[in-house]
Amino acid sequence: MQTAAAGANQSAFELDRAHVLHPWANFGPFEKTGSLVITRGQGAQLWDAEGRQYFDAVGGMWCTNIGLGRREMADAIAEQAERLAFSNTFVDMTNDPSARLAGRLAELAPGDLNRVHFTTGGSTAVDTAVRVVSYYQHARGYPHKTDIVAREQSYHGSTYLTQSVGKRDGDRIEEFRYKTEGIHHLRCPNPYRRPEGMTEAQFCDDLVAEFEALIARVGADRIGGFIAEPIQASGGIIIPPEGYLFRIWQICQQHEILFIADEVVTAFGRLGHWFASLAEFGVQPDMITSAKGLTSGYLPLGALILSDRIWAVMAEGGQRWFTTGLTYSGHPVSCAAGLKNIEIMEREGLLANATKVGSYFQSRMKALEDLPLIGNVRGRGLMLCVESVSDKRTKVPLPEGVNESKRISDVAESMGLIVRPMGHLNVMSPPLIISESDVDFIAETLSAAITQVTDDLVREGLRLG
Repeated sequence: MQTAAAGANQSAFELDRAHVLHPWANFGPFEKTGSLVITRGQGAQLWDAEGRQYFDAVGGMWCTNIGLGRREMADAIAEQAERLAFSNTFVDMTNDPSARLAGRLAELAPGDLNRVHFTTGGSTAVDTAVRVVSYYQHARGYPHKTDIVAREQSYHGSTYLTQSVGKRDGDRIEEFRYKTEGIHHLRCPNPYRRPEGMTEAQFCDDLVAEFEALIARVGADRIGGFIAEPIQASGGIIIPPEGYLFRIWQICQQHEILFIADEVVTAFGRLGHWFASLAEFGVQPDMITSAKGLTSGYLPLGALILSDRIWAVMAEGGQRWFTTGLTYSGHPVSCAAGLKNIEIMEREGLLANATKVGSYFQSRMKALEDLPLIGNVRGRGLMLCVESVSDKRTKVPLPEGVNESKRISDVAESMGLIVRPMGHLNVMSPPLIISESDVDFIAETLSAAITQVTDDLVREGLRLG
């Protein structure tokens, strides 16, 4: 047991290493190196405890869309905390920010997605969406039509249910249990990794046929919902083949399978739209999940937005209870932050900026494919992935244990740039406020980091094709 006096004399670095269990932590390296302690943020810039400055090309975790250090956001949060810090929204209570934010989301969401259930983040929004599939299908007289279809390399959250629905390399470790009954996974729609000799159109046909075969095998009477990130974010910025999502959606419509768009990352401007499903892919979801950019990371908040049709079926007769929710559902301070976030994005034209700078971002970063270590640079808007390979022709990844993406991110960090390493990938999702000159810094710095790591690998005897 540590006394308060002893703790006060320790640095944040020491206290963190001694007491914090980090998400997705690797115990060995963490015990050895500890954490980078961030103490201040302004715009897209971060400062650590030693005063070193970094450009945050990760956007916190896909979320700091309006940038950090906004005084008017801090004031809106403080004002609401003073006026009403908390009130629950269970049964028949609400609060003003929650009601107003729900109204704004209904305005911004496509089609008849007019009903909002607030959660604490993306995981709990997806968790609720999957449960709504069961509730809705049961309410309409199909209690066995509750199976869920997702894709490999998808990430939908870290609750027990959502981590079971998602299936990304590295997430499924043997130490945890996962739900398997009633959950099915289709192949990842990654055009870069399609079978050799297959065109992208043929690949799309093959993926669609796979879904149709799954429905025929399992039965449309058992499959109640399909969930997809429009662009698979943590799976490596996977942009599906042209027409894929629309065709999958059509099949869902045909078989009365609810289409859930997990837009925790792609919503709130990351692709230049409030929501990307309809605007980018022509798909009208039955439900949309959102979080992250909803408050730009200033406070935790998630939202499940569902159609009037789903609401009408669940509420028919007025006798059923909707027995799920969280203590902090519709938290007034978080909802006030969401309202202010939308106001800032509208006033400053950040969706348009994301479109303009996002186009430059994609074209500027594509040049990294000229480097011998880089096999593919892919993305859309302000989402981008750099994939390293040992051989450009065969697309064979580097041997396990080389850990080149972490080495690249470490070198980039030493140069003042934060990118996110994942397997053989380095992923970026910068704030929507960035400029073309910011993009130039990212591209030049990351290129230098990749070049340095490449030279190190060659010196270590690794052959690059």
